[in-house]
This record gives sequence, structure tokens and C-alpha cells, in this order.
Amino acid sequence: MVKIRAFAAVRPADGLADKVAALPYDVMNSDEARQMVQGNPYSFLHIDKAEIDLPAEVDLYADEVYAKAAANLAEFTVQGVLKQDTKPNLYVYAQTMNGRRQVGLVACTAVDDYQQNLIKKHEFTRADKEADRIRHVDECDANTGPIFLTYRDEQKISAEIAAWIAAHQPLYDFVAEDGVGHTAWLIDDAAVIERLIAAFEQVPALYIADGHHRAASAVRVAERRRRQFPDYEGSEEFNFFLSVIFPAGELAIMDYNRVVRDLNGLTEQEFLQKLAEFFEVTPYADEGLPKPAAKHQISLLLPAGWYQLRALDGTFDEADPVDRLDVSILQKNVLAGLLGIEDPRTDKRIDFVGGIRGLDELVRRVEEGWAAAFAMYPTGLDDLMSIADSGQVMPPKSTWFEPKLRSGLFIHKLK
Repeated sequence: MVKIRAFAAVRPADGLADKVAALPYDVMNSDEARQMVQGNPYSFLHIDKAEIDLPAEVDLYADEVYAKAAANLAEFTVQGVLKQDTKPNLYVYAQTMNGRRQVGLVACTAVDDYQQNLIKKHEFTRADKEADRIRHVDECDANTGPIFLTYRDEQKISAEIAAWIAAHQPLYDFVAEDGVGHTAWLIDDAAVIERLIAAFEQVPALYIADGHHRAASAVRVAERRRRQFPDYEGSEEFNFFLSVIFPAGELAIMDYNRVVRDLNGLTEQEFLQKLAEFFEVTPYADEGLPKPAAKHQISLLLPAGWYQLRALDGTFDEADPVDRLDVSILQKNVLAGLLGIEDPRTDKRIDFVGGIRGLDELVRRVEEGWAAAFAMYPTGLDDLMSIADSGQVMPPKSTWFEPKLRSGLFIHKLK
């Protein structure tokens, strides 16, 4: 079944974890990253977004950016900011946000499992984003950002990890600037490592929750190395990539909302009339913001105010795991059907707003001049796994996971 492997992590030196750990490279732009690292020379953004250490006019995908990332990683090691463990271990990584904790196992997962669909995907990737991370992994000779994986809960694994946590002091324990707690433990007992490896061999599949581009890029680098070293045995580090693996029961998906710039030539009243073909449309007159409370409910904000939409029977196929998604209902019947937004990945008339920003952000966008905002009910983990099991993919921006895994706490070298 699923193969995991211990590895000798490159990780922050004692006392530096809170300074090194950084949000993923793809949740901020370069200017925001430059602001974030002010006063902190140890931030992992100097590696994950190395353009911040180059003149602003340098292209994001220039050779100098990837060379700088590799140089900064080497310099962090020379300076003792990062150190490498002397033998392969497993690690535990717990995050606490708003009183809820999720506990994952940090391990390497197998490129072969990804290729054989034992590590299952639910999104398409973009070639340009893949190319960027391929260069980054190749130049740094390391997986610098973990893949966020999940699996259907296995009591044996959870019990093993819980017992280890109860009996050992953490490596790191800090609260980041956003209020999220991060705690990590080292599992260095060979017998425990073997039991966990054996337990995962009984897990039918892993699912990518977040990090499709990082995973695809790690696999592409491995394929390059295999061509470069045709006599590879399969045990080489490049055949594995860095992952944090959480039981599904501990995770929560947040809503992923949409805003559109125009109504495709329709007046607000015409738009509402056309929506009535697919939804029960109800003006919202109560105080507060109308956050959707169940599947097939969508809240719509127009300059004139809020409306609640309920998808009508027959406007989606309940038996189809993709078609019954609220994001699919909206995309098919409204974004494409009424507004002409056929490809939300590339159409500049649409933008996506993570649920962590709240509905206040949708209000702000409409006040700024966006024509409409759609507040969604969160996609369920059962939906994610059902779609991945069926070999289908979700519409883009269907899931938003919080908290985000911090980069820099664990790095996997490919040699």
C-alpha cells in the first residue's frame, strides 16, 4: 500500500524555529514577502522567495532567483541557522488554531506512489507554476516546502503518535505572528519508526489536501534524476518527497469565495431574474452577514445588498461527486452559464478570496467596485476524497485549508 520513509531533516537550530518558519511561498506576493522579512534575516522566505534579496526589477523566474535560493540555503547551513540531523527520523508536527489542533506525521513519501495514484490528486496543475518549483527544487537540491497530505483515520497510527507526544518533550513550540501555534517532536526510536512505517503500509491511499504544484514538481525532479542516473536503485533520496500527513478527522476545510468584476452586460435585476432559473433567490434583510449554513446554499452580495441562493433540484447531479459540489453548481450555471467565465484559472474577470479573510473582505471588494461576490459553503473532506477516488478533479480554488503548514521547519535534501 502506501510507503513512508524516515529522513535526516535539515531544520532550524535550537532557539531559531520561530524566526525561520515562514508561510508558504504562494500565499503572498514578492512585495508582501519583503515586508514580512524586515528585521528577520533568518526567515525561510529568503530561500522560498529568494527574489526578495534581489533588485525588484529582476524577473521572478530569472536564473538569478533560483541561484540565490540555493546560495541562501547553503549560507543558512554554514551560519548554523539550519542543521541536519545525523540519522533518519520521523517527526510530528502539530498546529493549533482557535483552540483546534491537528497533528500530522512528517515523513518522506514515495514518487512511485504518486505515479501509481496511491497519492491521489483532486486538482489540475498549471505548467508555469510547476516549472517554477521544478527549478527551485532542482537548484536547491531539496524539497523546501512540505506537501499537505491526508488519509482516512487509522486508530493504530493516531495512538502511536499520541503515545509518543505524551512521553516526549517537543523540539519546537511557538506561536507565530498570526496566532497559530506550532509544535514539533522528533521520533528517533527505531522500533516506533518501524511500527509507523508498517501501519502506513495498511493505508490504501493518501490524498493531497494542499500542495499539488509542489508535489508534481518534486516528482518531475525525481524523473529528471532517474534519467540522469539510469542505474538508480529506488532508495535514493530523490525518489521521495517531503510530506506532512494528517488524519482526515483532524482537518477542516474553509470556504473559498469568489468575486467578479462585471455582470456580462446584465443589470442587477436581470441577473437576479436569470439566477431564479437555477436557485431560490431570497433577499437577506437580517443583521450581520449571511454565511451559508449548509451545502447547496450560496450567499450573493451585489451593490444593492445580500441575497441567499439555494440550488434548485435538478440543476445538479447528486450522484456525481464533482457536479454536486457547490463550486461546480456556481461555475456551471452562473460563472460560465450567465457571466461567460469559462476558465476561472485564466479569466481576469474573477478573483478568489480565501475563507480566512471572512465575509467582510467580500463587502470590501464590492465597495471597491467589484460587481458581485459569492460566499460559499466549505467543500467537505469526504467530497475531496470521493472525487480523488473517482479519478476526477475539482474546479479550481475549491478548498482552503487553515492553518497553513510553515516552511523551513523541515527540509528534505535530495542527496
